[in-house]
Amino acid sequence: MRLGVFLPNWIGDVAMATPALRSLRRMVDSSGQGPGQIIGVLRPYVSETLAGTNFLDQQILFDPRSSDPVLQSGGVIEALRVAQLDRVVLLTNSWRTAWLAWRSGAKERLGYDRNGRGILLTTRLFEPRRGRKLAPLPTIDSYLNLAYAAGGPWETPKLCLATTPADEAAADDVWWRLRLPHGDRVVVLNSGGAFGGAKHWPVEHFAALARKIVEKLGLVVLVNCGPAERQIARDIVQQAKRSEVVSLADLDVPLGLSKAIIRRARLLVTTDSGPRYFGVAFGRPVVSLFGPTGIAATRTHYDQERCLSLNLDCSPCMARTCPLSHHRCMRDLSVEQVFASVQELLQQRVTLAA
Repeated sequence: MRLGVFLPNWIGDVAMATPALRSLRRMVDSSGQGPGQIIGVLRPYVSETLAGTNFLDQQILFDPRSSDPVLQSGGVIEALRVAQLDRVVLLTNSWRTAWLAWRSGAKERLGYDRNGRGILLTTRLFEPRRGRKLAPLPTIDSYLNLAYAAGGPWETPKLCLATTPADEAAADDVWWRLRLPHGDRVVVLNSGGAFGGAKHWPVEHFAALARKIVEKLGLVVLVNCGPAERQIARDIVQQAKRSEVVSLADLDVPLGLSKAIIRRARLLVTTDSGPRYFGVAFGRPVVSLFGPTGIAATRTHYDQERCLSLNLDCSPCMARTCPLSHHRCMRDLSVEQVFASVQELLQQRVTLAA
């Protein structure tokens, strides 16, 4: 069997697709039709998310905005036809990806019937509704249902990622450069996300939380950041005013390094962004902060995660900037609430270890 899988466009969604990929991997490997292959179609900027795993045998990179014709629709269609796919599973909901799957020549094309693309699919799934409105399942379960429809066996919803030797070597270098302690004494804070400023917890809140973690728990704090959050990370360190609070702001931070530092952290405090799912996948205790986005759609089924939200009347608005200009959903989420969840999870970890 030669199976094509169109993967989501966000880092966190790719991580949430790993239970479905695990099911599809088992199906292909046990098909009884000789060695099978899974060919993933994905955006270049999310490809590193799956580095170190064995879910995909081949990657076809797709970026409709690229100037490289290989990455545009025509190049992707050509690569899909060369792959001679038997079946395609669409974890995406766009009309464009359904059209690419249809143009691939695959006889079977499975996906959710959304955005008028049902005519391009041979197997259509429908998301549950509440009245006339969509009431989608958590994303992990939604992806698993697609895997089951394709013939995949039952799988747990546990996220699963990996690091490469190069990722771990880069993390070792960070530990040396920043003089971080060995062992389980580093808490990672993740301050931002590609979605937009509405997801951000205030810098002064992160700085106050970092001080509490250092002074009350005797741990060291490492602030993770992407290219767009470097100044935020610097500001957190500056306002924390403790030598035990450091950041990656002045270092190169590829995605693999973020995975590696979170994998070895004692605990992760994060906004609702891609690194949140790294913590879940690597079995770290995670405190996730929600404002403009909803908890239900991205529920991880992970008992060592605490999802904090004020559940204001105006949330979740799903806006990239606050439509009401007050940003209360994040500003009013207090340092004391977050720190209490940090303490609870650390104590739970000690109890489980005992």
